[in-house]
Formats: sequence, structure tokens, C-alpha cells
Amino acid sequence: MEVQFRPLDDTIGAEILNVDITRSMDVDTYRQVRQIWLDHCIVLFRNQHLDPDQLAAFGRQWGETELHTLSAYHMPDRPEVFINSNIVKDGKPVGAQKSGRFWHSDSQFLKIPSSATILHAKKAPPEEGDTQYANMYLAYEALPEEIKQHITGLNGVYSRVKSWSVAYTNRAPMSEEEKARFPDVLHPIVRTHPETGRKALYIGSLTELKEIVGLPGEEGDQLAKQLFDFATQDRFVYSHHWDAGDTVVWDNRCTLHRALPFDEQKYDRLMHRVTIQGDAPFL
Repeated sequence: MEVQFRPLDDTIGAEILNVDITRSMDVDTYRQVRQIWLDHCIVLFRNQHLDPDQLAAFGRQWGETELHTLSAYHMPDRPEVFINSNIVKDGKPVGAQKSGRFWHSDSQFLKIPSSATILHAKKAPPEEGDTQYANMYLAYEALPEEIKQHITGLNGVYSRVKSWSVAYTNRAPMSEEEKARFPDVLHPIVRTHPETGRKALYIGSLTELKEIVGLPGEEGDQLAKQLFDFATQDRFVYSHHWDAGDTVVWDNRCTLHRALPFDEQKYDRLMHRVTIQGDAPFL
């Protein structure tokens, strides 16, 4: 079967039109889907209503799944499925609330960040609540040559402890044990994608970036903000409005993403997520 698709946007993304992901893809179908994903950075499957077992099985076709660091919101009996939601049941949130409201690449605070993230919408607000995706290939390629030369070989220090204190003010502070589990890590500001060979900006979240090695604090902060502001311009960004049944797979090695807010008093949102193990970033 030839996999059919159409671009979501001139900037990033493709919608797969004729693949049923409630069932396992055969080898050739997966090969085609993965190539479309590599070419377009994200792929969308519409109207795919997966139960947790089906979502986990779909995830395993992309690689070894990994557990989210917030174990409180792992799905019972299916821990590789992580729950994002504003729904409260019996006085307790059923999932992580207000997650990912800032631009970031998933698990960049880990020595081995994730390669792919799969997000499946079970319930979505009819308005707002979009997820935005930025193409880090195009951002890097559009940089002036002198800036490319300046940042080539530079490394950033990423801190889970810093990001937690800045981005998750609605959650309890990290314990000393949790802090010890997540030491600072070093990643290149520009990384080479291990499958496509293309270079991408890997600036990640300013809430996680602690410093740029070799640059004095203020100079490093200014460069980080300059790169970040450049990479998240509208010309590099696609906004996806969710409908129940939408399943999106994005490549953390060449994209940034963020979740936009919605009226949480008026609407419920329930998302299931599976994350795929990655590889050590390199230039």
C-alpha cells in the first residue's frame, strides 16, 4: 500500500490520510510513515480513537518507550501512557495540569533526550488549546552565516531543577531526592539529526537552559534569547487545533513545541501521551 499524505502547512507537518493506527502497521507501511515523519518533522493521524493498549502498541512501533518523569500521572497498568488533563475527579487531578505551556523540546534536561513524542486527544476543547510546533531545521538554515559560525560547537547546560522552579509554580517544589535524580546535562546548541543528517537548532527552553558554556552569563543569556526569539517566529511555526481522535507524532530532535491555554473552567481536556527513547545529541 502506498501511504497517502498532505502537508499541514508550508512550514512543518504532514497529515497521513490512509493508515489505520488502531492496528499494527506492516513493515512497509511503517517505513513510509517514518520517512514522511523524517521529511516533515511531525505527522498527524485524524479520527483515530485508540485505547491505552492500542496507543502503547503504536508507540512501540516507533521505538523503545520510556516512562515520564512524573510517575503520579502514569496510567495504572499501562505506565508508558502518561495523562495530561485539567479534569479533577474526587478532588484529585486525573493528569498533569498546565503542562508544556512554554516552548521546549521534550526531556532536553536528560542526558539522552527522547526522540519522538506521541500525543493522542481523548477530549479536546472546541476552541483554543492549540499546540504549536516550530521547525528547527528551517530556523537554523535561515540564520545569518556569521551566527551559524559563532554557535557551531557551543554547548548549553540544561537544568531540570531550574525549569521546575520557573515553569511549574503550581506544583510542589522538587525534593532533594528528585533534584539528585536530575543532574545538569550538556547538549550542543546545534545538533545533527542522526537519521536525516540535517542540522537543527537545539536551543530548547529558556526555562531549562542554565548557561552557554564559555560565554559570560549576560552574553550567553542574550545569545540564547536571540536564538530562541528567532526560532519561534511565526514563519517557522504551525498551530494545531485538536479534535478528539487526533494523534500527532513529533520529532524532538528538530522541533520545539508548546501548549496554548484554554478556558479550563468551561472545557475539559484529556490527552494520552507516549514518549520514545532517543539518542545522545551530537553536532
